[in-house]
Amino acid sequence: MAITVRFQETGGPDVLRLDDVEPGQPGPGEVLLRVEAIGLNRADILFRSGQYIEPVKQFPAGLGSESAGVIEALGPGVSGFTKGQPVSVIPNFSQNDYPQYSERALAPVTALLPRPESVDAVSGAAVWMPYLTAYGAMVEVGRVRAGDVVVINAASSSVGLAAIHTANRLGATPVAVTRTSGKSQRLLDEGAAEVIISDEEDVAGRILALTSGRGAEYVFDAVAGPGVVDLARAVAADGTLFLWGAASGQPTPYPGFELGMPALNLRTYTVHEISRDPERLRRAVAFVSTGLRSGGFRPVVDRTFPLEDIVEAHRHLEANTHVGKIVVTTSR
Repeated sequence: MAITVRFQETGGPDVLRLDDVEPGQPGPGEVLLRVEAIGLNRADILFRSGQYIEPVKQFPAGLGSESAGVIEALGPGVSGFTKGQPVSVIPNFSQNDYPQYSERALAPVTALLPRPESVDAVSGAAVWMPYLTAYGAMVEVGRVRAGDVVVINAASSSVGLAAIHTANRLGATPVAVTRTSGKSQRLLDEGAAEVIISDEEDVAGRILALTSGRGAEYVFDAVAGPGVVDLARAVAADGTLFLWGAASGQPTPYPGFELGMPALNLRTYTVHEISRDPERLRRAVAFVSTGLRSGGFRPVVDRTFPLEDIVEAHRHLEANTHVGKIVVTTSR
């Protein structure tokens, strides 16, 4: 049996419960993991609260799509991995199918990345989703070039920080947007060229001023909702507004109609565009791995919680006071 986080209904953090659950044996294309660390993501909150892009199929439901641990057992026909091997699990599956909030969990072999012995489990659970997300949107899809201005809101999140680091590696200029001034210096330390405080400043006006009225070539919006209209004002004529998150939980209008800009380039994006495509994933892993080796990329962990404190961990994530990744550890 394994201590596993489950919930019987959608709602706030308090719906989460710890149950003893038998994880089962791995089938074809699967492994059984001894989970050591779990990376928390905004998608976990949306799934738990019933606001995610896919609904909960049945209750009790599990949660989580990113972890690090050690392989305990291999399913029939699995090759390329061995029992006892440390690995990271990246999000390329439904939380309905392979929830990771547990001491032991099944995972598809397509979601596994080898984890060097020199990389601890907390780092292994904190690094991949942010950098795969940033790489996919900025390199594979967006084609960010040197000299481009890249605006990143929710910049203190793990994805936001990875996007700042990635923009710098590409030679672009990252402009961070955050709600309060308390995180400003930290964002500058992480490599932001400029920081805009959305609760105190006219975000679009400041971006236009920084770009001599041209606007930003790329705006990466992790919040969505009504604020997308204001961000669209700051997109250059041939630029693109990427919606890669929905932290606001509110309906998102098409800003082109609101602003009389029918030609606005607007694109949605999720990490699954990379993690579920073997060739794109191969390129992404190569890109991120070289950044990690050079020191330009690194996991930024805000805080760790034990699995028993999962409710408090979710409250901390929802409070939006963190900088970087929140990681939950197991006792195994």
